[in-house]
Amino acid sequence: MPHPYIAIEGVIGVGKTTLARYLQQTLSAELLLEVFEENPFLSDFYADRDRYAFQTQIFFLLSRYRQQHQIIPQTVARQTLVSDYMFAKDSLFANLNLVNDELAVYKSVYAALAERIPAPGLIVYLRANVDTLMERIAIRDRPYERNMERAYIQALQQAYETFFDDYAQSPTLTITTDTLNIVQNAEARQIVIGQIQSALSEGATQPALPHLADTPDPLTQIFAGDNRRRLPDFQQFHRALDANKRFSTDLYANFMHLTEELGELGAELAKVRRAENTKYAAAPPPQALQLALTERRLPLQRELADCMACLLKLSNYAGINLEAAYLEKMNANMAREWPAEKAGATDDE
Repeated sequence: MPHPYIAIEGVIGVGKTTLARYLQQTLSAELLLEVFEENPFLSDFYADRDRYAFQTQIFFLLSRYRQQHQIIPQTVARQTLVSDYMFAKDSLFANLNLVNDELAVYKSVYAALAERIPAPGLIVYLRANVDTLMERIAIRDRPYERNMERAYIQALQQAYETFFDDYAQSPTLTITTDTLNIVQNAEARQIVIGQIQSALSEGATQPALPHLADTPDPLTQIFAGDNRRRLPDFQQFHRALDANKRFSTDLYANFMHLTEELGELGAELAKVRRAENTKYAAAPPPQALQLALTERRLPLQRELADCMACLLKLSNYAGINLEAAYLEKMNANMAREWPAEKAGATDDE
């Protein structure tokens, strides 16, 4: 596509429309919002899902098709498009709410329409636990959602998790929002928008990330055919890993994890120093250090790799392209005049 098409997805109440509106402003994009209020069966569906599921679902399917069929290709030809839903999510709800002949009829109609709808260049999947979702649904207080059953939201949440575990048509950025209330907290919105901008800047419109559970070496698929690996490639890998393993994406919790990993690295370096000072003390100092490093190389490299992983993850959650930030900082350092007394200082000041 000439311009990015970004779809925001997630369970009812997670904040899709709010994020889409703010992202539209940030990216100067066109906005495509789902028009769910026009569905005449929606209120009846929440009151009696078994009776009104088929009517509700077919109306949504045709409405979403009519809205997206022409708007998406026409819009992305001239500017970025942000939507608060993706067409493929319709089948997710259908599989949850329909059975037997009704589901078979739905699937035949969906298959005929879905092939005409372009897939997003990036999907932002907003995740939250059921308690968080129920609280946010209650706060926004839409009349037809007041009797929303917790069991339905729980089933819907599981359906979304299963759907994105297997979804491979578009790159997917998964963000856990339990501690990021993008509706009420401007700082939380900026964190999430930063992550999206970082994903876009790293080429998120390239082919979808691999489904990690299906391959013993996910890095092989991500970097297939190209040995020139860059930091954005590794940031992309960690997004896929977070989504597949459902790791926490909380910025501050992961910073604490980094401090733990740094502590483990420090403990390993202390073992290197002890080996240098005792076991290899009779050797010349440079040789003693190399012997100690050779002895402790495997555990040391593991701790360094853990620290690097934490930095890459933190960069993702803060919406920072780490490679670009590093190059900018190092170029600034190269242009500086260093006082003679700082000749032995590090270059990270």
